[in-house]
Amino acid sequence: MIEAAALTYGMLASFVLSSASRNRKAQRPNPKIVEIFGYLLVGTSVGGAMALGGYALMQVA
Repeated sequence: MIEAAALTYGMLASFVLSSASRNRKAQRPNPKIVEIFGYLLVGTSVGGAMALGGYALMQVA
């Protein structure tokens, strides 16, 4: 199950970053869907980091 989530996250991150890079080179704005998925990735990353940090703190205590 973790493997599928990691693969999905990686593919989505690759898509968003390559699209944003290509749009920057072409000097055009990003489509709304690319921005939405970008914010989704940021939220997922922050949430995962907080969850893993909390788990690590609970293991120490």
